[in-house]
Amino acid sequence: MSPSLPLLQTFPIYKVEHDCILSKQGDVTLAFEATLPEIFTLSDQDYEAFHQVLVKAIKVLPKNSLFHKQDWFFSQKHRADFENADLSFLTRSSERFFNERPSLEHTCYIMLTHKPVDRRPSSSLFSGLIRPHLVPADAVNPARIQEFLDSAGQFERILSDSGFVKLKRIDNDALAGTRKKAGLLERYCFLLSEKETPVIRDIHFKDGLQIGDQHCQLFSLSDVEDLPSLCGSRINYDKYSTDKTKFSVGFASPVGQLLSCNHIYNQYIFMDDVNKTIKQLESKRLRLQSLSTYSRENAISRDATNDFLNEAIGEQRQPVKAHFNVMLWTDSKAELKELKTQVSSALAQMDAVARQETDGAPQIFWAGIPGNEADFPMNETFDTFAEQATCFLNLETCYRSSISPVGIRLGDRLTGKPVHVDISDEPVKRGICTNRNKFILGPSGSGKSFFTNHMVRSYYEQGTHIVLVDVGHSYKGLCDLVGGYYFTYDESNPIKFNPFFISGADTLDTEKKESIKTLLLALWKKDDETFNRSEYVALSISLQLYYERLGKSKNIFPCFNTYYEFLRDEFVPILKADKVKEKDFDAENFLYVLRPYYKGGEFDYLLNATKNLDLLRERFIVFELDNIKDHPILFPVVTIIIMEVFISKMRKLKGIRKMILIEEAWKAIAKEGMAEYIKYLFKTVRKFYGEAIVVTQEVEDIISSPIVKQAIINNSDCKILLDQSKYQNKFDQIQELLGLTEKEKALVLSINKSNDPTRRYKEVFISLGGVLSKVYATEVSLEEYLAYTTEESEKMKVQAYTKKYGDIRKGIAALAHELRVGHSV
Repeated sequence: MSPSLPLLQTFPIYKVEHDCILSKQGDVTLAFEATLPEIFTLSDQDYEAFHQVLVKAIKVLPKNSLFHKQDWFFSQKHRADFENADLSFLTRSSERFFNERPSLEHTCYIMLTHKPVDRRPSSSLFSGLIRPHLVPADAVNPARIQEFLDSAGQFERILSDSGFVKLKRIDNDALAGTRKKAGLLERYCFLLSEKETPVIRDIHFKDGLQIGDQHCQLFSLSDVEDLPSLCGSRINYDKYSTDKTKFSVGFASPVGQLLSCNHIYNQYIFMDDVNKTIKQLESKRLRLQSLSTYSRENAISRDATNDFLNEAIGEQRQPVKAHFNVMLWTDSKAELKELKTQVSSALAQMDAVARQETDGAPQIFWAGIPGNEADFPMNETFDTFAEQATCFLNLETCYRSSISPVGIRLGDRLTGKPVHVDISDEPVKRGICTNRNKFILGPSGSGKSFFTNHMVRSYYEQGTHIVLVDVGHSYKGLCDLVGGYYFTYDESNPIKFNPFFISGADTLDTEKKESIKTLLLALWKKDDETFNRSEYVALSISLQLYYERLGKSKNIFPCFNTYYEFLRDEFVPILKADKVKEKDFDAENFLYVLRPYYKGGEFDYLLNATKNLDLLRERFIVFELDNIKDHPILFPVVTIIIMEVFISKMRKLKGIRKMILIEEAWKAIAKEGMAEYIKYLFKTVRKFYGEAIVVTQEVEDIISSPIVKQAIINNSDCKILLDQSKYQNKFDQIQELLGLTEKEKALVLSINKSNDPTRRYKEVFISLGGVLSKVYATEVSLEEYLAYTTEESEKMKVQAYTKKYGDIRKGIAALAHELRVGHSV
């Protein structure tokens, strides 16, 4: 404000008390902070329902009141957390990567204002900015104020009950501010974001609107000629639409979240006396009727006024006055031309024309002060109905981060701003999901393994016990990085286990005994052979006696070799002494069939491991089955061991999250009669604070196994899909199988449709219980990329640098540095 007109003298707000704003003209304003739905998450039906709710809410407001919605969009930069000393190598690299990432922060405020009955209407010729004065005491009627407060309560209840909006009443401190934090009034006048410290800036109205060093421009929709011929609750967003689907955003989104600069979008709806408005319009119609013979424009205006009156009376529509404007600002005057182009383009998407305010900008800006809405110049408004006016309201906000400590870091679709997403605990707590299981579907090259690596790493760092079953060496880098157990097979280093080993804190419980018996029977009998009760009992007794011997003889190492020797040298004589018949337990046959697993035999390595023994307490275990998935001997044994390992974790690790992720190997597991195990797993793991995840490339693979199909899909409340563009012509089958809605179909087919070419990322669709569905960007730092990569050449480079520097972290860091330097050169 210029020195000749002090702000204190001109400021229109008289007092803030009882969580209300009282203006010098006697206007009373209630202010709410509104939490809107996140952008790109509403369907066509959602937009229509939301629109109807807004119309209903606005119609309960009494005459001489007004609705003012103010959406603030501030350009922000992500602040990395470098102070936390506990950050892992990859998390720290992620923080560095996203540091200073620009994004648009959105805050929405709704102001409801009651005007005194005898308040003089404001216009461009009369404004509180020009002629400030105090209202007479009798202008404010207590009964009318109470009526207004009751209506505001109804307004709040209608919006809150809809489920689309959460409203929070703004209190005195948040309105007027404190010594340490700027309030809403101060922030508007000086264009401060919520996170900025209070600062006083000069407000200049001469030679354009300028606030401190910020140059402002104001564009309004206040003339019927500039408005679109048609409006609705939504418009098509062509960037994400396909031939099969139309992707929707809110009608006003182009001037909201999609306008990527500092701006405030003001939306005003004035509720006047309907009868008075009708009379004025009737007078206008008669005046135009008498003038219609003199010009065609008058005749057209007469017909338009007549149509408006017919609709108002015939369809019981509520006439209102409305105004919408976009105020943007920048500290660089040179940018104003580019910003004007952006706003013009945004309004053009709504079929509207951008009209820049110059002389009227100060009054419109001044009327935007919360609590001073009634001072808005009415000659800058246009007549419409509540149904049409609400189409111009911004309905969406930016992606929000979950406050849950569990989850993964993903990016929003517009800017890649990092957001924390909980797809396990929060949905269950909110009743959206009944289990934590996940089904991941993505064709080759869609970034499926990349996403699962990122998810698994996040969960591991949050304390989860993870068992991975893979068939493509997708998790080798991550396993090496966290120092987990990696079980794989090659001729020089065959796969090794030791199911007989029990760590010091454990004992031979029933589950352990049953799992070993199941394994021994699988090795002894073929699939089509049955075993009798006496054989089962004999194995139970042999194991009981074997572990008793281990307790007495500490020099005996528990493994298959020592069990085989115990059986041969000590248990067989016991059977003979007890005169156990061969038909009850053929010990010689048992020893002969299991001889290949004893030392010197073909598979003597398989059950006699001496390291990587404590699978119960190891938090990261990978079973890589690529080389043995077709092996008739090894594969069945390994699958039984996998089953035993996870069930043991599931039942013994109380209060600890555990996860089993089965990649394409589940197809092979199902062939080996393990489908029932998968079915059991998906149904019961939720009871033990666990989650089962299946990853596949083809939906046909799921359909081919009816048991697995029902078990996996029906018991996976979280469905994760990657790029399905190659299947868009036959997506109906996928949609039916997974039970996706039309909204979710549009979201899935929009994946990677309009990715930012300056960033390296793939998008992923996540549906939680069919209730919450969003598309996120999986964007990671170069270090994370090198840890997750499944490209053979890149994996070999990582291995070479690991060998060179003696540590995988140092190797990845050195390789990432070289790649960055090379890229910059």
